[in-house]
Amino acid sequence: MSEQTTLEFSQPPSDGGESLTLSHYAERAYLEYALSVVKGRALPDVCDGQKPVQRRILYAMDRMGLGFSGTSGPKPVKSARVVGDVLGKYHPHGDTAAYDAMVRMAQDFALRYPLIDGQGNFGSRDGDGAAAMRYTEARLAPIARLLLDEIDMGTVDFIANYDGSAEEPRQLPARLPFVLLNGASGIAVGLATEIPSHNLREVAAAAVALIKNDKLPDEELYGLVQGPDFPGGGQIISSPQDIQDAYRTGRGSLKVRARWKIEDLARGQWQLVVTELPHGTSSQKVLEEIEELTNPKIKTGKKALTADQTQLKTTMLSVLDAVRDESSKDAAVRLVFEPKTRTISQQELITTLLAHTSLESSASVNMTMVGADGKPTQKGLRQILLEWTGFRMQTVTRRTRHRLGKVLDRIHILEGRQLVLLNIDEVIRIIRESDEPKPALIEAFKLSERQADDILDIRLRQLARLEAIKIEQELSELRTEQGKLEEILGNPATLKRTVIKEIEADAKQYGDERRTLIQAEKRAVAEVKVIDEPVTVVISLKGWVRARTGHGHDAASFAFKAGDGLYGTFECRTVDPMIVVGTNGRVYSVPVSSLPGARGDGQPITTMIELESGTQPLHYLAGNPEQVLLLANTAGFGLMAKLGDLVTRQKGGKGFLTLDEGSVVLAPVLVQAKDTQVACLAQDGRLLVFSLDELKLQSNGGRGLTLMDVDAQKSPLVSVATVHNGVRVIGSGRGGKPKEEDVRNSAYTAHIGKRARKGKQVDGLQKVMRVVPITG
Repeated sequence: MSEQTTLEFSQPPSDGGESLTLSHYAERAYLEYALSVVKGRALPDVCDGQKPVQRRILYAMDRMGLGFSGTSGPKPVKSARVVGDVLGKYHPHGDTAAYDAMVRMAQDFALRYPLIDGQGNFGSRDGDGAAAMRYTEARLAPIARLLLDEIDMGTVDFIANYDGSAEEPRQLPARLPFVLLNGASGIAVGLATEIPSHNLREVAAAAVALIKNDKLPDEELYGLVQGPDFPGGGQIISSPQDIQDAYRTGRGSLKVRARWKIEDLARGQWQLVVTELPHGTSSQKVLEEIEELTNPKIKTGKKALTADQTQLKTTMLSVLDAVRDESSKDAAVRLVFEPKTRTISQQELITTLLAHTSLESSASVNMTMVGADGKPTQKGLRQILLEWTGFRMQTVTRRTRHRLGKVLDRIHILEGRQLVLLNIDEVIRIIRESDEPKPALIEAFKLSERQADDILDIRLRQLARLEAIKIEQELSELRTEQGKLEEILGNPATLKRTVIKEIEADAKQYGDERRTLIQAEKRAVAEVKVIDEPVTVVISLKGWVRARTGHGHDAASFAFKAGDGLYGTFECRTVDPMIVVGTNGRVYSVPVSSLPGARGDGQPITTMIELESGTQPLHYLAGNPEQVLLLANTAGFGLMAKLGDLVTRQKGGKGFLTLDEGSVVLAPVLVQAKDTQVACLAQDGRLLVFSLDELKLQSNGGRGLTLMDVDAQKSPLVSVATVHNGVRVIGSGRGGKPKEEDVRNSAYTAHIGKRARKGKQVDGLQKVMRVVPITG
């Protein structure tokens, strides 16, 4: 459809007409939808920490009388009744969405401080769903009072519901920052949030500290809130710096792991018992992962298990004999791991499990929320607490002003009654004799209409002498309260003290001990035990690789597939890596210990690494990680690096050599300890020799330095070597016959110069192929 297509909106002639292009209309409609999802569904509010559906559930339950009053609580009602009330009055969406939100608010393994007290099956941490809403019952949890107790005290604004038939609060008057206490998780349009839960006492202490000093140093703030506190406990092993960086920016990733204990059994036996799992991990998930490791399935498109699968299976079965889930009501998490034998190292079993299962994982931090200004933003810890304390100060101010209005109105009424009791006979006479007693009372005693109405509505028994004493006492109490309320409104310091006092009282009543241990540890890395022994790596021209035990094998004894031949053999050890250099300059590594044995033709190297599209293996190498290499390309650039610098854990390799367009990587050269010079040979027969000292190790790779001044198109660099006493140039003479030319002594000296020079022509050869050191 053309971009100029328009949608015409017919309107009354007096209003004129409106014409929009379809693209502009779609853009506007989608933007409205996106904002509706962001602010109306997916993101919590920094003020009360609730998403709209959660806020509506809590408000509906409060209006249904399902909140605690003091220490006594109401009788729970069917969840279906609550969901029906929420949908009918406030949330015109699906009942499943509302019930799912309600279930999560009742799960003590999902929320650090559940807001709903659920009766019945509300799901489990293993992913079991809750029973249908017709079977479960619910009421508000005691801590929900911190969100709802002040709602009728003029603290927050109310807005019309979806059809205008009722009102709902724009926010709840939260007495604590629930956006941090319970956290949140959600995906909006173009935005997502993942806010971890925190300990109530720590957050309250940080809020109090910021109210006292909004310029509180970061060190003190992070000393009060050291890190998240997950419902299921576990341990955070990230460094304090990583946690602080996540808090400072509002985004990060924390490393978390399970907590466990060792139980000693009879006859020296023992077992590992996991008692707390990382956030987001369930016992069922861990069991499934272990089943996959110990009984792997052949991957789609493969005929057999991969080398990695076989190795992981062997590793796991060598340390683990059995695993079972003994979780129950008495122990929310109890995963028992039995070692293969009692002689297995406890640390070895623990490390293996942590490295290969979700017993150690990551917890993302993305503190995106709707701010006090109504805009969705990613916020740091300080900003969240400052915005919430600002909201709380405003809430207490509004509550105080509302209460002061009530107190002044009551004082006004009581003053009228007090005046009546002093002149009771005259009041009775006026009421008895007057046709319009209200104006008469106002005129006689200078009363307001409000006072006059109250006097006319008063009961005779309230005119007793005892009532006058009660009025005097109440007036005295109200005037004292009036003074305190006016002091709060008129003195910012008093307002701060009031807010701090309330926060500390709530923290004392509802706070609890931290569940998640924060202790920096190194990530578990599974070490595969490899017997260090000599081995010869055999690689074919087509990239088939195998390893034969021992050194000194005759290369002629190796057989290959038809049409294939020997690329090279490398005598190394099983603990060494094998390196593959791709045509695009990326490098890939495979442990020599994982190579197939020498029986048969071996295995294609392409099954062990993941090459980018259009990339082919070009060169191969295996040896000691400390071996120094010279890497060069046809454009005349090169660098030195250790073989270990080319090792990577990623199957997709890593970028190491930067290549100009059209340039090709030359075969890597092993730098021997005795070598002191570099020899470079161009295609046109020029030879340059320069000192090895002019190059340096570049462990991160790159383009390198200019080795020789060449024309990459007409006469590229064809060969490099590291030498110490003369070189041999291999090529062809007249008639194309193979010929070798030794360059020694004065002839050799003539080619020595500085790096990046053009070099001099080698005599006696019509065509050159490569340069090698003279070994004799």
